[in-house]
Amino acid sequence: MLQAPSLIKLPRIRHAFFTRDGGVSDGIYASLNGGVGSNDAPEKVAENRARMAASLGVTPENFITPYQIHSPDVVVADAPWTHETRPRADAVVTRTPGLAIGVSTADCGPLLFADQEAGVIGAAHAGWRGALTGVIEATLGAMEQLGAERSRIAVALGPTISQPNYEVGPEFVERFLAADIDNARFFSESQRPGHAMFDLNGYIADRIERAGVTNFTDLGLCTYAEPERFYSYRRTTQRGEPDYGRHINAIALAE
Repeated sequence: MLQAPSLIKLPRIRHAFFTRDGGVSDGIYASLNGGVGSNDAPEKVAENRARMAASLGVTPENFITPYQIHSPDVVVADAPWTHETRPRADAVVTRTPGLAIGVSTADCGPLLFADQEAGVIGAAHAGWRGALTGVIEATLGAMEQLGAERSRIAVALGPTISQPNYEVGPEFVERFLAADIDNARFFSESQRPGHAMFDLNGYIADRIERAGVTNFTDLGLCTYAEPERFYSYRRTTQRGEPDYGRHINAIALAE
């Protein structure tokens, strides 16, 4: 698993950006696939998630992720939920010790948030849709509702597809320019006419800065570029593979 220096130094906070190493899945899912929405064997996914939970010091039942829908929606977790009752959202916040909250990714930006003094944490799945429509700001706002202060919140961005590997079409660019003409700076030329390369990391960092967060860390790792280390939806699609594994990125308050 990977950790952010800014979060490691917080004694009450446990966190991890899990890679694809250290699990029991095989084939295209090898090996630490945490995606309950994948077609991997459910018992293998359950074992992988149990291993992740143990590394964060919680029980498997207290290791929770939402049903993600590429939205700006945030939920507050004060108790564990089941696979059947998990809410539809793309960010989770809590102030409950011993509860690990997380999001799954396979190219999109995984964000972990912590205000140690207030004892409030968050996790957000920031794909381009969620980032554009405000999942970052919504997560910060939900944390403040639980007592966090924005000036104290540390945010870390885990492995995300990088600009050299993220080609998009003209309608994608138009949507971002319609939202803010200044978003042009997050696009560079592609070798394909009419297409562009999108800097999701840079866009996320800009939204976080504009939201007033000063303690931000980007691990600077690309999911697409390291197939032995990371899952990637885009790489899987280009290879014509039938499915792909999902990373879990999680954070917990020590009890």
